[in-house]
Amino acid sequence: MANECVLLIENATQTIDFIINYVLKPNNYQTLVAQDGELGLKMAIEQRPDLILLDLNMPKMTGIEVLDALNSHNIKIPVIVMTFHGSETLAVQAFRLGIKDYILKPFTITEMLQAIEQALVEVRLRQERDDLTHRLMASNQALEQRLKELNTLFGIGKSVTSLLDQDKLLSRLVEAAIYLTRADEGSLLLVDYETNELYMVAARGLDERVVRSFRLRVEDSLAGHVVTSGQPLMLTRQELAKIKNALPVHSLIYIPLKVKGRVIGVVGVNNRHQENDFSNHDLRLLSALADYAAISLENAQLFNQVESERTKLATILGEVEEPVVVIGNHDERVILMNSAFQRILGVEMAAVNGQPLSELVNNQALLNFIATTSKAGGSRKGEVPLADGRTFYAVLTPMPQVGRAIIMQDITHLRELDRIKSSFVSSVSQDLRGPLTSIKEYTQMLKTVGQLNERQALFVERIGGGLEQVTSLIDNLLELSRIELGIEPGQSLVDMDQLAVQVVADFQEQAHRQQQQLICHSPGEPVLVAGDAARLGQVLSHLIDNALRYTPEKGQIAVIIQTEDKHLLCKVEDNGPGIPPADLPFIFDKFFRVKMEVQMARQGPGLGLALCKSIIENYNGHIWVESQPDRGSNFIFTLPLAFAAEAKAAQLNAELLHLSTLN
Repeated sequence: MANECVLLIENATQTIDFIINYVLKPNNYQTLVAQDGELGLKMAIEQRPDLILLDLNMPKMTGIEVLDALNSHNIKIPVIVMTFHGSETLAVQAFRLGIKDYILKPFTITEMLQAIEQALVEVRLRQERDDLTHRLMASNQALEQRLKELNTLFGIGKSVTSLLDQDKLLSRLVEAAIYLTRADEGSLLLVDYETNELYMVAARGLDERVVRSFRLRVEDSLAGHVVTSGQPLMLTRQELAKIKNALPVHSLIYIPLKVKGRVIGVVGVNNRHQENDFSNHDLRLLSALADYAAISLENAQLFNQVESERTKLATILGEVEEPVVVIGNHDERVILMNSAFQRILGVEMAAVNGQPLSELVNNQALLNFIATTSKAGGSRKGEVPLADGRTFYAVLTPMPQVGRAIIMQDITHLRELDRIKSSFVSSVSQDLRGPLTSIKEYTQMLKTVGQLNERQALFVERIGGGLEQVTSLIDNLLELSRIELGIEPGQSLVDMDQLAVQVVADFQEQAHRQQQQLICHSPGEPVLVAGDAARLGQVLSHLIDNALRYTPEKGQIAVIIQTEDKHLLCKVEDNGPGIPPADLPFIFDKFFRVKMEVQMARQGPGLGLALCKSIIENYNGHIWVESQPDRGSNFIFTLPLAFAAEAKAAQLNAELLHLSTLN
């Protein structure tokens, strides 16, 4: 039972005793009794019972009159009418007045209980509905409050990452603290560790003059206790009353601000006028805001440090005469650009940081250099011609977690000197061909004029070997000169897969003699580039010969052909002694030879790698070396793959060249 209240309006004492003692009390119903209609109506209006048991024949007011009065007062209490046989007409009239049931006297306990239970079903349902409605409204209010709190915290979180104005952000944090806890006042205090004092950086609800002059010793305050202990503090009105020299407030909360485990300040709220105490929920909300405040302060400190370093770096770069630009790792957006770069590359003196380099610079050679070299990673070097005829040497260096730096140096005068030197070498080489040919012919004729003794034969053999080396040197010099002067054979389609297999096969005998393992890894399908097969074969031959020469016995050399992002990637790897780091920048220079601690069996004149570089760059490719001492070297070059349109143009160019040769 639900312990409902039942009003019994009955004038028969025997019936009253029966209903109360055998029906209502044993079943835990509360009871009210009225022995006349007038008193029953009054009790119904004042007490508002859950159910009325009403006899129709009552003194002072009949049951029908009581029902009329209840309806006139708009009182909706379920009523069960008790009547004798023969009064069914009155029962019908009572039904019209809104009764729930009627029961004939005499009745049994079971009959009365069933009638009461049926009549109270609606009451109970209505009560459950009202309870559910009340709880739903309370839940909705709580959810709305939580939603406001979450929106506030979310807004503060966004502000922490977007606002660079620290004062404005800290003021927002204090405002949010007051709003979420419904406090009268709020403040944010920081610790001055030099003076061991707390000073106020943001506040709401306090006089501005108090905020500016506020200073508080750490050891003499409740806020200072939070700094010392590192634990939050929440005090109620009763607890504050027990503390001497406490603040004149009714309740307060202080939360420590921690950065990397160190307390740097305190955020607090208090009720100066309200007498309400704060709750644990308020404490949790304020703790979340304190975390945001700590993050904000740390971000501001880091930002100031970064800006300081950025300013120093910008000042240094501004004084550097060489063009310097720093761009992003995964895009070409400018991070830093010095004035020399802007002046030499024709960039307008405006805010350039954050803009794509391609929108600022109108130099396709530089943009191609950056786009091509970014695929392979590592430091890269190349020449960048300008529209005014000058040539710059560009070095691209990746900077982890920062971007890529491009430093350029004017080498126009060096290029001119190199041109003059190349012209001189070419002329001298041509002039040397005649005497060398004569020496070679006379050496061969010595064998025909008579029998040579053993020493004479050895001398002739050594003269012939020297002549071959000098002839090879002259051939390489002339080849370099032709490339540098732009004298090029016609381009056609070259299958680098097939070419690599062929060149590796040509060196297998030499590798076998030196007890070395020479292998080729290739796709096994055409890898087409536009170029000259003979010259690209020269590149592979020089790189393989170089690896065989510097790799000790039982060493391994691998030639790898693969494609990567519309480019051919060729690697010649060895496990030889490697190249000293100091020699790496000069490895492709003419006549440069690596200084080895242990002299190898033979060394070339130092033109092979320079020739490789000239050939590869002439075909819009790039070549570089990666090496570590005692771990071997990797010589790598890239060439653009030839696609349908390029392949057709290259084939047509080759056919035209062939026809012109026939004519």
